[in-house]
Amino acid sequence: MFNSTTESKSTTYAFIFGTVIAVGFPLNAVALWILLRRHSLRSPSAVFMINLAVSDLLLAISLPGRVYFYATGTWPLGNFACNFVTMLFRNNIRSSSIFITFISVDRLLAVVYPLRSRHVRTASNAGKAAGVVWLIVLLINIPESMTLLADLTAFNNSVCFEFRDLRITITPVNYFQPVLILTLLAVNIVSTLMVSLTLRRRVSVSAKVENKVSVMLIFAMNLAMFTIFFLPISLVILFKHFRKAITPLLCLASINCCLDPLLYYFSFDGFWKKKEEGEHSVFQTYK
Repeated sequence: MFNSTTESKSTTYAFIFGTVIAVGFPLNAVALWILLRRHSLRSPSAVFMINLAVSDLLLAISLPGRVYFYATGTWPLGNFACNFVTMLFRNNIRSSSIFITFISVDRLLAVVYPLRSRHVRTASNAGKAAGVVWLIVLLINIPESMTLLADLTAFNNSVCFEFRDLRITITPVNYFQPVLILTLLAVNIVSTLMVSLTLRRRVSVSAKVENKVSVMLIFAMNLAMFTIFFLPISLVILFKHFRKAITPLLCLASINCCLDPLLYYFSFDGFWKKKEEGEHSVFQTYK
């Protein structure tokens, strides 16, 4: 399928996706094991991070197909398999962005409204919210899958992930992801500003937070995730003239799953310790 002018690019794409698998899968598998075994489902942060790790693992599982496609230039599994793998990738961007925002909002409530938010910040509520997220993400897949299958079938060629070659049909559902990412980015920006101002102005609250650098680093990482990994790929699909950048931006977006484990580490001072031993994490005071 690939000619000589695109072969080098395809090799690069295969290498990037392969590297993401090699790094992201074991990191998130270990992180998930630690979160489940040593932090359990006892806090909203742990619940959201467990779901985030699951989302990243699903992304890593979807990437071998992309590696094979760009390494060989062929896709032997048909349009339905291509559709399924594509939805896994898209679901990672959406679910990850939502869970990262939940983590930011949870940190916001813990710092700015520590007493009033206690009845809201529970593992039970976090579990219900996570369930709703997965349900919404799966429901969005239904019209998207139908549209993508129609495009793949109409092209009458197994192009699979080379979406720049497709006559992509833009439907109202295509605006869901850009609107979602922009909205969540705004929420993260507001959360970052509110926490930063609270830590600077309220001496009593600032004194209770053991490591303010780690607190703000979490928010900085969340903003970086959105602006670098989620936003570009979410917007480019809407602009016909920039569709040649889709594959490079997909490669960039996939890297997010390799960096999420850093979020787990900085969110829990005692990440490597058992729950009872690491009770004094950055925000445990507000539980």
